[in-house]
Amino acid sequence: MMQGSATAPAKHVSTPAPKRSLATFAESQDTIIATITAIAIAAYLVLKASHSGAAVIALHGALIFGGVPILVRLAGNAIRREFGSDLLAGFSIVTAAILGEYLVADIIVLMLAGGTALERFATRRASAVLGALAKRMPTTGHRVSDGGLVDINAEDICPGDILALLPHEICPVDGEVLEGHGEMDESYLTGEPYQISKAPGTNVLSGAVNGQVALKVRATRLAQDSRFARIMRVVEEAERHRPPMRRLADRLGAWYTPLALTIALVGWWAGGSPERFLAVIVIATPCPLLIAIPVAIIAGISLAAKRGIVIKNPAVLEQLDDCRTFIFDKTGTLTYGRPALTEIIAVPGFSEDMVLRAATSLEQYSRHPLAQAVLDAARSRSLSLGEVADVSEQPGAGLLGRVEGMQVRITGRNNALAGDVSLQHQLPAASSGLECLVFIDAHFAALFRFHDQPRAESRQFVRHLGRRHHASRVVLLSGDRKAEVEHLAGLVGIQDVHFGKSPEDKVAFVREANQAGKTLFVGDGINDAPAMLMATVGIAIGQNSDVTAESAHAVVLDSSLRKVDELIHIARRIRSVAMQSAVGGMLLSGAGMIFAAAGLLPPLMGAIAQEVIDLAAVLNALRATLGPKSLSDF
Repeated sequence: MMQGSATAPAKHVSTPAPKRSLATFAESQDTIIATITAIAIAAYLVLKASHSGAAVIALHGALIFGGVPILVRLAGNAIRREFGSDLLAGFSIVTAAILGEYLVADIIVLMLAGGTALERFATRRASAVLGALAKRMPTTGHRVSDGGLVDINAEDICPGDILALLPHEICPVDGEVLEGHGEMDESYLTGEPYQISKAPGTNVLSGAVNGQVALKVRATRLAQDSRFARIMRVVEEAERHRPPMRRLADRLGAWYTPLALTIALVGWWAGGSPERFLAVIVIATPCPLLIAIPVAIIAGISLAAKRGIVIKNPAVLEQLDDCRTFIFDKTGTLTYGRPALTEIIAVPGFSEDMVLRAATSLEQYSRHPLAQAVLDAARSRSLSLGEVADVSEQPGAGLLGRVEGMQVRITGRNNALAGDVSLQHQLPAASSGLECLVFIDAHFAALFRFHDQPRAESRQFVRHLGRRHHASRVVLLSGDRKAEVEHLAGLVGIQDVHFGKSPEDKVAFVREANQAGKTLFVGDGINDAPAMLMATVGIAIGQNSDVTAESAHAVVLDSSLRKVDELIHIARRIRSVAMQSAVGGMLLSGAGMIFAAAGLLPPLMGAIAQEVIDLAAVLNALRATLGPKSLSDF
């Protein structure tokens, strides 16, 4: 057995506080520019009213302080061929400055800096996926030596080292059990929904959580070659190749900007005055794109939060309603992630209730992961428990005891056949899921079958995706066994089934699916994190893993598919309101551009008119806070 006393659990990586990101710095810079420009414009109006010659100095200062950094940034974007919706505003600033319309230029700087700061605030997200993975991974292990247990760094563990894995610790390396009988939770790594029994000769995976029994393990791989380390590398690769999200504002601005410049040039040519060019591009400045859309997005984030949904990347509210391929993990996503007793096959002479009552009377004293499923089944049938005596449970051998004078034994198929090969002809054929055998007074009485039960709403939700969300493809993509995955697929009504998939396989599948259109991936385990990063939209369901939450664009705090449906409806509503605000604002600006090109709207009046249009667009965008009228109607 293991020598020495138990030491403190292995330490985890202590990740430093994240440094201030470039996105946060840019957001702060735009906020400062907007604030100072607003103060400068106010100072100009006050000084001009008092007929002070210093009035224009305030405008020049704001233009230099705020306009120059913005123009430098836009020039850099243009060099990189990143032509966003703010390029037209840059043209307006330059033209207004050349023509001496400094107030007009400063108003545009204020609109652009304020809108950009708001956009960055809405979309800022510091990715911490790898940090969350590293935080979960222990940095030390307990090497067994003649003097007891010695803590060593995980990277110093070599194949062949003998390690002690204490209760509730995370395994630092892949290995093989030498001593001890217990269970480990590998669900986040493999997709298997159950506690996996461990005994001498069985394998353990790095990143799996040990149960209540200490194990002695021989390392079989270096830490950097372990299953957990491979998942980290897949996550890192998926992060680098994550498909970009083209924002709604940029898509609309791609045609709006050339149209506005064309009208401005026509106005200049027809009137022979550069002021017409300036007047057109001033009123054409796409502030409904730069301000109204972020306002609608922030309203959507707030609405989702009230419904228990955390939006980590607000761009998903623009993308989600376009997803037509829906990909689901199995364990903990479409299922509850815990076994349930689904079938009792009793032999003649024994009734289901009689065997279940006897088995439950024993199982109340067991810590086996299937014990609770038996107790729940008996409770659902309102069965009373019998008087129990002489209970014993040997790891790997099963549960034995006397219930109201009857000897009751609960064990596995292999263990039972090892003691009596002739039982082979009495037992039902093996099927999907887990099972146990119940013997009463040495006679085979019944077989219990267990499955990871689908969520109550899973089948209705899958049907709802086709009816209301125009799904062209619904996929069940799991790391679980074929029989289990196909069993669940039949229950929930999914035809496109893929089983036994590693995290690498899931990433490859999602990458290929992305070629056909936008994809939504819903999962809950660490093994789902890389696929979430690769999908157009990734949603983590539940709060089981900080790694999965960091990988996802949105996190549904309650383990409910109805909440996923609510998020899709919210996204549809937000997109509709944002489009109304943006397109409506641009149509009003379009009418103003015609007047400006005809010489009926001077630049300053164009800037004021644009502010009125912006206000109308923003007020309309605030309707997003009301949310959709109906949700989860399946």
